[in-house]
Amino acid sequence: MLEIPASIHAEMVGHAILGLPDEACGLFAGVFGTDRVDRFFPMTNTAKSSRLYELDAQELMDVERTADDAGLALLGVMHSHTHTTNYPSPTDVADAARFDPFGTWRFVIVSLKHPDPSLRSFRILDADIAEEPVTILAPERGTDTVR
Repeated sequence: MLEIPASIHAEMVGHAILGLPDEACGLFAGVFGTDRVDRFFPMTNTAKSSRLYELDAQELMDVERTADDAGLALLGVMHSHTHTTNYPSPTDVADAARFDPFGTWRFVIVSLKHPDPSLRSFRILDADIAEEPVTILAPERGTDTVR
């Protein structure tokens, strides 16, 4: 189960909205071996497209360095779907096979199809897509589980 603090959840959704009309993207990190997101890194979608995203190579190296320096490991990638539900597209599955051949990353997708944005998380290994629950950690109230 992926755990995302409410403030980082808000950052991800906000970045998705600010990216409109294009898809937005970013990476997130946490302590290696845990399921908790400690930091979100908004990134540039170099594809400049409402149907796909591409991470900037230099930004990716900078984010990796920043995460390493903070003692964090990259846990996955977030991107938005501007017109569709938040389920991995064939392009998302192909990207996962190329960039995460062992299925260790989480693929968080924020859908902006409806007025209320929706966030879901998936693990993708080969062509197998497995959704995992997401817990939004709200410090003042405990936790809320969303799907």
